Amino acid sequence: MRPTPHKAAGVAALTAAALAAFFLPAVPAAAHTAPAPAGTAADCTPAQVVTDGGFENGSPAWTASSPTVITSRTGQSPHGGSSYAWLDGTGNSRTDTLSQSVTIPSGCGTATLSFYLHIDTAETTSSTAYDKLTAKIGGTTLAGWSNLDENTGYARKSFDVSSFAGQTVTLSFTGTEDYSLQTSFVLDDIALDTSGGTTPPPGDTTRTPAAPGYTVNLASDSTGTSWTGHESVTFTNASATALDEVYLRLWDNYHGTCSAMPIKVTNVTGGTAGDLSVACTALEIALPAPLAQGQSATIGFDLGITVPSGADRFGHDGAYSFIGNALPVLAIRDGAGWHLDPYTDNGEAFYSLAADFKVTLDHPSGLLVPATGTSTDTPGTSGRTITTATASQVRDFAWAAGPFSKISGTSPAGVAVNVYSVSGISSSSARSMLSTAESAVDTHAGRFGAYPYGELDAVLDNNYWFGGMEYPGFVLDLVSSTALTHEIAHQWWYGIVGDDEYNSPWLDEAFADYSTDLARGITGTNCWNSVSWASGAEKITNSMAYWDAHSSRYSTVVYGYGKCALHDLRRLIGDTAMTKLLKDYATAHWYGVSTTAEFKAAAQAATSTDLTSFWTQHRIDG
Repeated sequence: MRPTPHKAAGVAALTAAALAAFFLPAVPAAAHTAPAPAGTAADCTPAQVVTDGGFENGSPAWTASSPTVITSRTGQSPHGGSSYAWLDGTGNSRTDTLSQSVTIPSGCGTATLSFYLHIDTAETTSSTAYDKLTAKIGGTTLAGWSNLDENTGYARKSFDVSSFAGQTVTLSFTGTEDYSLQTSFVLDDIALDTSGGTTPPPGDTTRTPAAPGYTVNLASDSTGTSWTGHESVTFTNASATALDEVYLRLWDNYHGTCSAMPIKVTNVTGGTAGDLSVACTALEIALPAPLAQGQSATIGFDLGITVPSGADRFGHDGAYSFIGNALPVLAIRDGAGWHLDPYTDNGEAFYSLAADFKVTLDHPSGLLVPATGTSTDTPGTSGRTITTATASQVRDFAWAAGPFSKISGTSPAGVAVNVYSVSGISSSSARSMLSTAESAVDTHAGRFGAYPYGELDAVLDNNYWFGGMEYPGFVLDLVSSTALTHEIAHQWWYGIVGDDEYNSPWLDEAFADYSTDLARGITGTNCWNSVSWASGAEKITNSMAYWDAHSSRYSTVVYGYGKCALHDLRRLIGDTAMTKLLKDYATAHWYGVSTTAEFKAAAQAATSTDLTSFWTQHRIDG
């Protein structure tokens, strides 16, 4: 689910624009073993389980890609002692890795990974991540950094890895450097501390902060490219582990620089703003006191949005602004810790819980403002209109502003559909797309459950480089019936049935493409016969960290092979069983979050056929 030429089968032919991908290096799969015997349910002895985290003892516990990675040579400085790990820093194409197998005791309720990181670079860009570092534990990417995160001295990084209690997993760091201008990623004093209780707290794997409610009031300039105002969000801690902080994702700062951010948050109330991280797309807000399970809190802040030039999911094409992912939203903490994945322009990194939004947009009356949710317009001050959009149980909020042409209709099942077109889109094309939208929303609803978001807005511009992009109740699209049918399928696969798009992109893209095939009467006969894997590491279920490093294969595997695997599953278990499986699965995860493991379990429960070899053949892990 994202902007790229591959939003739907066949859409790739619609645009030849190159992907401006935010690449992350591929990280070798980490080893998982059976639960380790260390620790007992009756006792927890606090321990630090990383061996030689300061690199002072010859480092036999560490595996490094080069003898120069662990070093005491001049050029960098240790955080403590005399040695440190220095990844990259050559100014040439290079990949350095550093890893260690660690056992996290099963009897301890808290496990925290921490390390000190220094980044310096000769890169002069303030917008492009040429050189990157990722940190992983087991199969989970904890975070990524790049030359854009250059810092003076060391910064301490900390991650909750309690969900790995009772496992032996590989802790790994991978740095990749392009062909010119060095970036050095320097690590020291790596520790993994365990403590607390006899068993992991029951809320450790709970997704939190939960039940967010956003209230936003913004006013635009005369062009609709600059918006200022205030946002607040109320939330509840659903986890048994207290919340000491929350994170706001300022996703669209990817489209600017840290010195000139398109999304600016100031005057925070209800907490204390910390440092920006992840190329200025994550802002920590320390809460005034730990928030216990079941307690609620509210934070507020002033917000400024500057829409950059470009026909993008966040950008303006002349007089027409497209404002996706601009409102700061809460990051999720679950058993893997805080999800602070980097923005990707090759796919999506968005992972959020269903929330309620009330957004008031004050704008010149000459601009139409389609938006997520159900909108009403009232007169504002002289020459201005106030559009109030309300949306319930949505994962994000997007809008557009411009002198659009608008046509409206109602699907046979009663869904209000609006099509907004930039100049240059013919009235016949707009009418054709309106008809497609009316048909698609009812067809998908018939298979997966009634469309819950009130109206549906489609904003058309043939200059989009990405094909199409979905938001709840709001999509951006080229004039393409296939692409629009795909984007509307995303109202179910990610909109209603959510997923972690960075770590499991197939759960929305493959499912949306499969749904598009069904809506168009395409059965996918023999499509698996054309599958050809590029490597042993290539899998349908790989994360965006992998696909950003192998971007030319993303569409082919996640969209193409993914939907073919679902067609094969349908043929294996039968049409009736597959239809029931997806309808029941959507119902069971309505406004929730899907995982690969949950889908595989549901599929196995839907048939008496052992699916083990099916998952292996189709490279669906998890």
